[in-house]
Amino acid sequence: MKGYVLNGINDFSLKDIDIPRVRENEVLVKVRAAGICGSDIPRIYTTGAHRHPIVLGHEFAGEVCDCDYGTKEAKAWAGKRVGVFPLIPCRECNPCLNKRYEMCRNYNYLGSRCDGGFAEYVAVPVDNLIELPDSVTFEQAAMLEPMAVAVHAMRGFEIDKDDSVVICGLGTIGLMLIMFLKDLGVKNILAIGNKDFQYKKALEFGITEENFCDSRKVSPDKWINDRTKGQGVDIFFECVGKNETFSLGVDSLAPLGKLMLVGNPYSDMGLSKDIYWKILRNQLTVKGTWNSSFTGDENDDWHYVLNRISSGDMGVDRLISHRFSMEDFGKGFLIMRDKTEDYIKIMGEF
Repeated sequence: MKGYVLNGINDFSLKDIDIPRVRENEVLVKVRAAGICGSDIPRIYTTGAHRHPIVLGHEFAGEVCDCDYGTKEAKAWAGKRVGVFPLIPCRECNPCLNKRYEMCRNYNYLGSRCDGGFAEYVAVPVDNLIELPDSVTFEQAAMLEPMAVAVHAMRGFEIDKDDSVVICGLGTIGLMLIMFLKDLGVKNILAIGNKDFQYKKALEFGITEENFCDSRKVSPDKWINDRTKGQGVDIFFECVGKNETFSLGVDSLAPLGKLMLVGNPYSDMGLSKDIYWKILRNQLTVKGTWNSSFTGDENDDWHYVLNRISSGDMGVDRLISHRFSMEDFGKGFLIMRDKTEDYIKIMGEF
């Protein structure tokens, strides 16, 4: 089979490799669609993965191959269309015993710690599969992972429809947050971006022109102060991962406000004395979020997203900016690395 293999930093290419050997309670999934995550770019070009060589890719969907091996449970998945939760929990640590698998202390991970979905086939534990209804396409299902990340952040706080909410950083997760908050019925969403296409997409997803701040032209802190008449906002989603946007979040919140840290940090994060005091005096709630809940229950983040997609109301295909065949998929990584084109979600059709 063919797959995109990372042999080391900046050594990434499409190669002929062996079809994965499936272990007990695993299935072989024929990958039909896969998306590139922003975290794949430093993994390829600057930091490397946890081991090499490795097939990358943790956002993907496909079809379970027919098999006459494995457990009865594994055989029952044959022929089914599936999405894949990439985090493989140990199921033994305290978070796992409480079904908080996203906080597992000893997890494996498809596409960063073991072979993932940028290939024709991938071995997946049956406990990491979610069956797709016919109304959900493989491309849509390949976005279940980032959409569940956005929903996990959104559901981290109780949000009233009348709350004022800021989304700072309109990459893939920030735009997905707009979609799901709008779907939830939240009325007053303020969005901060710094690119023309982010402005266009934010308006397409329901943000009004007056509720969009272009941080290249306007100071976000002054803009938020003006928009809220000095009262501050109830909830701030920080989707950038920089000191200045963390500080902006603290400065922008009303007393008893809530700050959700979503963005992966660009570098070491510091906390000034002034910001620390504001957290104390305004009795702010600061919370981090990572990954998403996948328990098999109908109320977990993945089922929440799948139900909303299958309703047909979300229009998630609008998030796909590029589509490539497997042979041309490598172009997508270069677009994201070099930022030669505007993009949201770059999709490979396998």
